[in-house]
This record gives sequence, structure tokens and C-alpha cells, in this order.
Amino acid sequence: MSLFRSLKHRSFALLWTGQTLSRVGDFVYEIALAWWVLEKTGSAETMGLVLVFSITPSLIFLLIGGVAVDRLPRVMLMLFSDLGSGIVALIVAALASSGQLQVWHIFVASLFFGFVMAFFQPAYAALLPQIVPSDDLPSANAMTSISSNLARVVGPALGAALVGWLGSTVAFALNGVSFLISAVFLIPLMFARIPRPTRSEESHIWAEMRQGFATVLASPWLWISILIFSLVNVTLIGPYYVAMPFLVSDFMKADVNRLGLLYSIFPIGFVIGGVWLGRYQKLPRRGLLMYVTLAVAAIMLGLYGLHLPLWVLIIAALVNGIALQFGGLAWMHLLQEKIPNEQLGRVSSIDAMGSMSLMPVGMALAGWATGVFGPALVFIIGGALTALVGLGAILHPAIRELD
Repeated sequence: MSLFRSLKHRSFALLWTGQTLSRVGDFVYEIALAWWVLEKTGSAETMGLVLVFSITPSLIFLLIGGVAVDRLPRVMLMLFSDLGSGIVALIVAALASSGQLQVWHIFVASLFFGFVMAFFQPAYAALLPQIVPSDDLPSANAMTSISSNLARVVGPALGAALVGWLGSTVAFALNGVSFLISAVFLIPLMFARIPRPTRSEESHIWAEMRQGFATVLASPWLWISILIFSLVNVTLIGPYYVAMPFLVSDFMKADVNRLGLLYSIFPIGFVIGGVWLGRYQKLPRRGLLMYVTLAVAAIMLGLYGLHLPLWVLIIAALVNGIALQFGGLAWMHLLQEKIPNEQLGRVSSIDAMGSMSLMPVGMALAGWATGVFGPALVFIIGGALTALVGLGAILHPAIRELD
């Protein structure tokens, strides 16, 4: 039961519950949108562009978001982000219901979602150490990841069922409602006694940005990892999000239910990994843990480019999720342990911005490569390159000796 110890803290329990529901809505929307784009355009390039429009505003505004998180009440930023996202998602549902939804509407909505995430994600990362004691942070990190990945299990299956039975409109509307419910769960935290971040005497926004970059550059394990994961978001994430619908449709000759099944299996591995590691107060050999597991995850995803039985692909998805969860929890705990909380918003935003910096390129490249070479080859090459990058990182002593 030590896995659940963070839920005894009321503020975290409220935050966790609201975000769990919101994430279910996110993944319902994700699969409904993927299938809507596939039916509307049949274009892998368009699928990639939708993701590019989501990511680009996050990259542009992440630094400002990080400074805002270290200056303003973090719960307030999250509340306004959820309210805005809920309204936009309901507008998308209304347009779909009236038959007026066009691809450019999806692009605009994706831009907005990406903008608010530039503030929400650093706020969430920096808020956790304020509402959860340090000994319970591994539990809180694991529970956060478990909720996200349970949503990845439930969301795609629910989304596929809703699209198949009732159409995309209902799936889009459910996403909007989930954002508004999450906002309701945040309201009690507005009145909780959460300390404001301690600001330095030099409070100019550009000085605070420079301080955040100085902290990153002073820690080789930090900037090397950010660089590595910027490459991984090209070679691993692009195929997973862009090429997977086409792998199912064109390579496997299957329908949306197979897509929902596969997108649901991967996060089960994350849940298993979270349950396993969430019991511990400290994770050992975190440098090796992050990058060996990255290589394992990459090999498992590369198997999707081969003609293998479904049960083999299911096992590969489970192992992929366990491996990525190990690395992700190790990384989050490192940031919370080694970065002062008054800088955690900025450092988290620099981490996210750096890691995501090449993602628009990766999404567009995956869309182009899927159209030209086919989805199977995209998975094989992406998996192989990611495994080489992960194993190569271990050669640096700052990573190899990181505990």
C-alpha cells in the first residue's frame, strides 16, 4: 500500500482525481481526432501537421510559462488552463455536430491546447513538491504517471467505442466536459495554504530566464539528457503518434478497434512500472536506469515494423511501457531532488522546451516518411536509431555515474 501514500494528502488527492478524469478525456479526444483526420483527409502529412500545431506554441511559450509558474500562484494558472481548454473542446464538438468542422478548425484548437500546456505542465511539476512531502514524492510521481497511463488504457478504448457507436462529436464533447470537471477539483486548492515560490532579489523576467538556463548548463546530466530526449522525440515519438494509425490501417489491414487496442496496451506497461517503482523512496543508479530502459523501449517499438503475431506485439508494448516508465520516474525524481523549488518551474519549462524542440520536425518527418516509405519501415528505423542514442548516452560519465 506504500504506493498510495501520497493520496493521504488532501490537496494532492484532489489534484490527482481531477487530472485523472481530464486525461481520460484527452485520450478519448486523441483517438477520435486521429480517426476523424484519417477519414476526412486520408493524409499522414495532415496527421503530422495537427501534432505540429499542438507542439509549436508550447515550444514558443514554455520559457514564459516557466517564469510565470515561478512568479504566480500555480493553481490559478492550472485552473484557467483547464477552463479555457474545456471551452475550446466544446466548440470543436459543436462544430462537428453541425457538420461544419474543418481541418483548419482542428489546427486552431491544437494551437490553443499547445499554448495553455506551456503554462499547465510546468505548474503541475512545480506544484507537486509544495503539496507532497519529499518522502512521498516517488509515490506522487508514480500515481501521476499511473493515472495518465490508466487514462491511456481507458481513453483509446472508450474513444474507439464512442466513434464507432455515436460518432466523433460525442468523443470531442466528452473531452471538453472532462476539462471542466478537472477545473472544479482545482477550486479547493485555491484556498489551501500552499506557499508562494520564493523569488530572488533580481526579479526581472529576463534575469529569471537566465538564471534558469544557468542552472541547466551547470549540470551536465541535465543538459545532456535534454539534448538526448530532443532526438528521441524525433525517432521514437513521431512514429508512435503519426505512423501508428497508418500501420494499423494499411500494414495490418485492421480498423479503429485494433488501433484502440494497441494504444491501450502500451500504457498498461507504464502502470506496471509505476506500481513497481512507486513503492520506493529513492531510485538507484538513475543515470543507467534511464538510458538502458530507453534502449529496451526502442527495440520493442521497432518490432512493430515486422510481420509478427498480435500476441508478440502486445508483449512488446507492455515491455516498452515498463521501460519508459522506469526512465520517466527516475527523471522526475532527479529534478525534484536536485533543483530548488523556486527554480523548478523554469527548469521544468527548459526541460520540456529542449526535449520538445525537434518534435515538430519529427512529427512532420514521420508523416512524410510514412507516406513515402510506409509505416512499417518508419517503426524499424525509428526504433533502431533510438536504441543507439540511448546506449550512446551511457558513454558519458555524467550519465553513467548519476545516482
